[in-house]
Amino acid sequence: MTGEQASRLGRYPAARHVIVHVSDTHLLDGGAPLGGKADTVGWLDQAVRQLERLGTSIDAIVVTGDVADLGEPDAYDRARAALEPVAAEARADLVWVMGNHDERGPFRERLLGEPSSDTPVHVVHDVAGLRIVALDVSVPGFHHGAVDEASAAWLRAALAESAPHGTVLALHHAPIATPLALMDVLELQGQDLLADALAGTDVRLILGGHLHYPTNGVFAGIPVAVAGATAYTMDLSAPPRELVGIDGGRSFSVVHLYDQGVVTAVVPLGPFEVVSNFGAEFLAEIESLDPSGRLDRFSRKRSG
Repeated sequence: MTGEQASRLGRYPAARHVIVHVSDTHLLDGGAPLGGKADTVGWLDQAVRQLERLGTSIDAIVVTGDVADLGEPDAYDRARAALEPVAAEARADLVWVMGNHDERGPFRERLLGEPSSDTPVHVVHDVAGLRIVALDVSVPGFHHGAVDEASAAWLRAALAESAPHGTVLALHHAPIATPLALMDVLELQGQDLLADALAGTDVRLILGGHLHYPTNGVFAGIPVAVAGATAYTMDLSAPPRELVGIDGGRSFSVVHLYDQGVVTAVVPLGPFEVVSNFGAEFLAEIESLDPSGRLDRFSRKRSG
């Protein structure tokens, strides 16, 4: 972990790397509300305010696609203006991943500072020895995703040698099942090619978006973590044959990578009322005690 480390008072050491995982911002030109209702700009700003609390404890911010809803240049400018300052302040890498709502030309120009091109936006990042691979599985003109022979060959070449701390693969269409009606039509095709490309590599985790709700699974023996959306959330409590997006339940995720494992957590977005708070002074008090004193001060149940 390259940033600030919190005190470790239990069994596990500090994470070596911390990734903030943001997805599906769906910004529109001029900051227009999505569907005339969802304030996507305001909710991204809320995410940034919460990210700022983390200070320099994060090593990378990974945005897994659908940055723009219609691929408009102004939407990418807004995303970059929102997230670049917080990444710079945290001294964290900012990783952009193509989604099905994105358009490769303006995505390259506005987010990566590269000439416009219709070729897949595959990028490899080195984050203090952790390799993060952004794999473009978008299909121009369609909303489903696909891994073809060319992208599988590129991925195999990118993973041919191991990275010092392993690899995180980031793509928009996560290769896991969803219970949502109709979303199967828009799933990732070519998953067998992807599994073959990942076999025997150092990929420790796959990050995805697209589903608009946080979820986890396993693909080819590798953990998969899907971030919720900042734009709107799919309602898994809707009737089984309905696909319902709601103006609530937004979130991003935080990923902690340890030498021996990975842990993901969901951060709800919102200016919520605080109902419990143990601050820095209390932590300092706990740190000043020996292990038995810590248990007596914080773990022991107090009668009455």
